[in-house]
This record gives sequence, structure tokens and C-alpha cells, in this order.
Amino acid sequence: MRFAVHSCALELVQGDIVEQDVDAIVNAANSSLLGGGGVDGAIHRAAGPELLAECRTLGGCPTGEARITRGYRLRARYVIHTVGPVYHGRPQDAALLASAYRSSLVLAAAHGLRSVAFPSISTGAYGYPLAEAAPVALGAVQAFLAQGVVLGLVRFVLWNHAALAAFERAAHSLFSSE
Repeated sequence: MRFAVHSCALELVQGDIVEQDVDAIVNAANSSLLGGGGVDGAIHRAAGPELLAECRTLGGCPTGEARITRGYRLRARYVIHTVGPVYHGRPQDAALLASAYRSSLVLAAAHGLRSVAFPSISTGAYGYPLAEAAPVALGAVQAFLAQGVVLGLVRFVLWNHAALAAFERAAHSLFSSE
């Protein structure tokens, strides 16, 4: 599914983030940036040991912030590592989740990148409900692009049909008038 959002293409696809041929993929990392399960583990395995070696030099990353590394053996030239919140049902969860997306986009723009692929941050082991996370994620991207930042493509790569469906529902609600 594809939407035009402030002259940027926004795509929702089901697939594997490590296979994306974009300037940068976003890693739903933990605060150590040293690998883990889910998306984080898959990205580290696909990129090779050089990614872990570079991540060791970064000193971690607080929740809601992002760091950038090379992509090594990935198709993507870069990996933007961001740490989403562990879900507790508090208002600050949404603010931290939005900040993780925004921080990732700020890094992409600062490095002159034109295409970025995101997973659904915090909705795996961190327990953020998809129906709540999707509008926060898409709203953060929409707000960032509304500032006039030029990106050619923002793609959400969702692992399964349930995630894709949740993002499609949120996108229809947010972008139906654009």
C-alpha cells in the first residue's frame, strides 16, 4: 500500500527488513546496541560481525534516541539503530515511541539519505500493542515530513499480516484526506 505524505512516498509492505534495498534500514534495538532477538538479531546476523564491532564504539543509546552505523553486508548502506519503549500503558510510552521514529528520521536527513525502511518498533518483545503503536509511528513520520524535510521514500516493513493490517488501518485513518 502506498500513500503520498507531504511529497514523500510512504509504503506499507509485508516482508523482511534485512532484504530492503534502501539507503537505511532502522533497527529496533535495545539500549546496548549489541544485538538481541527479533529484528535486532536478524539485522546483526545479516550485516555480519563488523556491525557489532561498530556498535561497540557507540556506547549504547537511550530510549527514544537513535544512532547510525554502516550497513556492511546488508543491501542498505546504513543501519539506524533506535530504542523504543517497553510498553507500560503510560502516556510517556507514546512520546518515547514517537521520539524513536523522529530521531531516526533526523539522522537519515542529516546524512542526506533519501529512502528509509522501518520495522514496527517496540511491538515485539517490548509489548507495545500494534493497534496503539501504528498510529503513533505513522503520526510521527507525518509530523516530521510536514516540517518540509525532503525524503523520497519511507517504507514500513511489517513482518506479518497482523502488523500490516494494523498499519493499514492507521494509515487510512491518518492519510485519507491527504
